[in-house]
Amino acid sequence: MGNNRQTGTAHEEKAAAWLETQGMRILERNYRCRQGEIDLIAMDGRYLVFVEVKYRRDMQAGHPAEAVDVRKQRRISRAAARYLMERGISQEQPCRFDVVAVVGDRTEHIKDAFGL
Repeated sequence: MGNNRQTGTAHEEKAAAWLETQGMRILERNYRCRQGEIDLIAMDGRYLVFVEVKYRRDMQAGHPAEAVDVRKQRRISRAAARYLMERGISQEQPCRFDVVAVVGDRTEHIKDAFGL
């Protein structure tokens, strides 16, 4: 099953490179803590962006963004709160949660996909 992890990492790398072409600066990849995991953390202008990358070979299993359900959103939010606390980042820092959905070779960037 290690292959899924490799596939995920490859798509996170592609998503990171793609976001950089969109003018975002990648700060961290695969941030992990007890609360959960965040695929990518980036700056987009003044926004600190927590990015979830989802890949599907095709649309058969539905749109990749649909996999980011309420439970997953909660875990990402908690991990983001932990990240802010660990790094001593001000509560005033504007943040948002994005999803990068990759279907085959198409990349879709959903900004502000969900709130805290």
